[in-house]
Amino acid sequence: MYVIRTEQSFDSAHFLAGYDGKCSNLHGHRWRIVAEVCADRLQEEGQLRGMVTDFGDIKEDLKALADAYDHAFIYEQGSLKGSTVQALSEEQFHLIEVPFRPTAENFARYFYHLLREKGYRMRSVEVYETPNNCAVYQED
Repeated sequence: MYVIRTEQSFDSAHFLAGYDGKCSNLHGHRWRIVAEVCADRLQEEGQLRGMVTDFGDIKEDLKALADAYDHAFIYEQGSLKGSTVQALSEEQFHLIEVPFRPTAENFARYFYHLLREKGYRMRSVEVYETPNNCAVYQED
């Protein structure tokens, strides 16, 4: 199997509602996303001959994904009072509500599926929330 890998990073804030520890407080990370695309065989014809896919395409798609989350406050749906969301919105903060707890594990699965929907045959997605801690999502 052939595998190509690319990565992008973004900075954002989050907190873990219902968590008993420091991560229940608002804090930030430099999130690093590492995406692996695979193929059993290389392309045999055309511009992509000899490639799994065009690095430029996967790099661009992953960068667009990372840029969408850059310098945002990411929070789980239902974890903040409506008045809090309204106040932050009125201050023009970049808020992103997600339907899952914003953990590295959930982001790895989420980004995997977003890239797969773009037509890539995904092998895995790793999401680092610190330089030494990452979560990996892959399917059999």
